[in-house]
Amino acid sequence: MEGLEDTLGEVSGFVWGPWLLIPLLLLTGLYLTVVLRVIQFRRLTYSLWLALVKRKEEGAEGDISHYQALSVALAATIGVGNIAGVATAIFLGGPGALVWMWITGLVGMATKYSEAFLGVRFRRVDAKGEQSGGPQFYLSEGIKNGFGTFLAIFFAIAASIAAFGIGNMVQSNTVAEAVNDEFGIAAWVTGLVLTIGAGIVIIGGIRWIGRFAALFVPFMAIAYVLGATWVIAVNIDALPSTLALIFGDAFTGTAATGGFAGAGLAAVIRYGVARGIFSNESGLGTGGIAAAAAQTTNPVRQALVSMTQTFIDTLVVVSFTGIAIVITGAWTSGETGAVLTQMAFQEGLPGEWGSIIVTLGVVFFAFSTLLGWSYFGERNMDRLFGRVAVVPYRVVFVIVIFVGAVTELEVVWTFADIMNGLMALPNLIGLLLLSGLIVRETRAFFADPNWRVFVEKDKV
Repeated sequence: MEGLEDTLGEVSGFVWGPWLLIPLLLLTGLYLTVVLRVIQFRRLTYSLWLALVKRKEEGAEGDISHYQALSVALAATIGVGNIAGVATAIFLGGPGALVWMWITGLVGMATKYSEAFLGVRFRRVDAKGEQSGGPQFYLSEGIKNGFGTFLAIFFAIAASIAAFGIGNMVQSNTVAEAVNDEFGIAAWVTGLVLTIGAGIVIIGGIRWIGRFAALFVPFMAIAYVLGATWVIAVNIDALPSTLALIFGDAFTGTAATGGFAGAGLAAVIRYGVARGIFSNESGLGTGGIAAAAAQTTNPVRQALVSMTQTFIDTLVVVSFTGIAIVITGAWTSGETGAVLTQMAFQEGLPGEWGSIIVTLGVVFFAFSTLLGWSYFGERNMDRLFGRVAVVPYRVVFVIVIFVGAVTELEVVWTFADIMNGLMALPNLIGLLLLSGLIVRETRAFFADPNWRVFVEKDKV
């Protein structure tokens, strides 16, 4: 096992090292930000209105509404990465890692917009009459040669496998450990409850997942953020120095202090970017899969909605977790993962409430991620083997939830990082090659003086 851990560590170090995904992710996001004329800033207000107020387009083709598609994407991304992942980034890279998570999120909004646009633009109807789209389709349909097909199949294989890591075993394993530590409940009991609960929703397909996520995701996110807000408010006097520490260490690295071993600049960037992507998934291509199910007459509209997912996930939820960890001084304790976040919340909330809120946050966030990633995985199985593979995949996915909960998974985080990278690589290449199409159709949409309203000509 030790040899496997070392090997996976070396592979992860290369994939997420300074010569591959980190520059590719950041530069792709920056490039798309420039060519789309900072669309994530110029159109954010309208995007939030479209997602949270307007919510749906009546009579449009698709399986679920704008809001439900956003909720599915949020369900998949607001997971243990927002609690344990942020804490791990700070443990390994220091407070400055939070800035690189923010940077990843800001440029990632343009990336998320682009992959959601392409997801809708090249979506198709599967054998059961449901919409299906994402990199597994837009890479082969948009890049008209054998290279595009290779990228699409490579992505589909990586995503189908990755769903069992980032979207399954990581989630159930973290929940089982957190619940056992907090309430003393055996891992098999937690695994069984998760398996049954997730199975009921997953077997119902995207419409059940969409309805459940639309009700569940806002509640869990707001409750968690309110808890973090209390922690920050209690320590508000330390906020200026906390922000100075976070921004200062982002470009210098962090010296050893307390239980923190210290981190160089390369570590700050690497772990900030890697955990940022683990949290918001911008560049992985999953945003295009969720967006493809949406009821919409124009891919630009759903793309605008989809990019708010990265904003909510990283610029809101991740920010509150990271600031709470740093402002309380918990980051110097030597703890990591969900335990570190629990420690921070305990510093600000009375009694046992801090620990309870974080534990429940882990449970709810992870449960929602299971639902979202089951859909991502099955859409890629549909691409590889057809609709006949979807139900068996759902069954296996549900079973693995229990396996993840009761199994010691020392290498699970490293494995998840590697699979994330293998998904991101073909998707990012495709986004760069298809950026001209994205820009042209985006500009054409906003050139129409009626772009703020839903007009009949979009249905032609």
